Amino acid sequence: MAHSVAIAAVSEMKPGRYPDMSGYDLYLEVVRQFLAEWSIKPGDIQGLLACPSGMAEGGSNDIFVHEQLYEELGIHPLFADTMNAGGSTYGLMVQRAALAIKQGIADSVLCIGAGKFPKVGAGGAESMARMISHEIYEFPYGTFIPAIYAQVASRHMFEYGTTPEQFAEVAVSSREWALKNPAAAMYGTESLSVAKVRESRPIATPFHLYDCSIPLEGGAAILVTSPATARRFTSQPAYLLGMGEYHSHRNIHQAPSLTDVGCNKAGQQAYRSAGLGPGDMDFAQIYDAFSVNPLVFMEELELCPKGRGGEFFQSGASRPGGDFPVNTYGGLLSFGHTGDASGMSMIVEGARQIMGIAGERQLDKADIGLVHSYGGMMSEHSTLIFGR
Repeated sequence: MAHSVAIAAVSEMKPGRYPDMSGYDLYLEVVRQFLAEWSIKPGDIQGLLACPSGMAEGGSNDIFVHEQLYEELGIHPLFADTMNAGGSTYGLMVQRAALAIKQGIADSVLCIGAGKFPKVGAGGAESMARMISHEIYEFPYGTFIPAIYAQVASRHMFEYGTTPEQFAEVAVSSREWALKNPAAAMYGTESLSVAKVRESRPIATPFHLYDCSIPLEGGAAILVTSPATARRFTSQPAYLLGMGEYHSHRNIHQAPSLTDVGCNKAGQQAYRSAGLGPGDMDFAQIYDAFSVNPLVFMEELELCPKGRGGEFFQSGASRPGGDFPVNTYGGLLSFGHTGDASGMSMIVEGARQIMGIAGERQLDKADIGLVHSYGGMMSEHSTLIFGR
């Protein structure tokens, strides 16, 4: 993989609530901001990948978003699709774009996502539960997303002795990074402490409010290109060194284990294709719908010993100034969980760190980094490794 594909440009809206904008309006705003931020013209885009508008709500206003977008841009792509794999959609988009570029199908592919976070009131909770639950074996028993993730956390506590306070450390770390990111929803607020996380409103044992991501709206765009094209737009592209994917189960009751859900298999593919190992990584950006996710996935990706994720975050290693930074943009926990586009943020940040354009939160050493995202109930996994 080394130096055959690169990220040439990234752009992301500030997470927020945009009540006067539809999901497709957000798409258009993402495109506008992307073209304004980079010296890229629509004619430079040969491929286009998008996700359905309304994906996070389990339905869609338009399942042919790519057609609308290429018509808006006035281009005729050689490679285009609308695809959906939940939160892993954008990691898999980058992988599909990379394969198209390596095959010579297109020289540049714009991966784009935007959307709104569904409201859980007025029937929204039931709609979301139906979307993620088996209609016979799960839904009748009152499933809901926070409770399912709480089961994962409870199992990790049972198997490894992890404590609620150690999950809280993940939220504390994310907030410290968000305070360095002007685009983060929690920028300018107070730092968190373990006590403050544990004293916040209970959600689903062992989670409290600050263990949960912030439901917001937004979007982002990533231009995947050949190295030669990337160097037209930036002096330091983020090269895609390795990638892997794995699809484990549909419903959570079919997962072979609640502490080994397939992340490891995607990670191993990425390490092999890059010719690198966990010890070569300088940082990680990991999808964190809840505080349990980075803790469990750090273990599965072999970035810390199995069963020791709680100790890793408790040590402060993931925070600013720590030995191994995690979610340097603030994570979904403090940057914001942007509905349909939520799997974009960690890829954008991973690329920015490699490109050296992460502002105040720019790491001193960001030569090689890992990005992991997943879709469904930790069902579908994408691991990307970026390097300079």
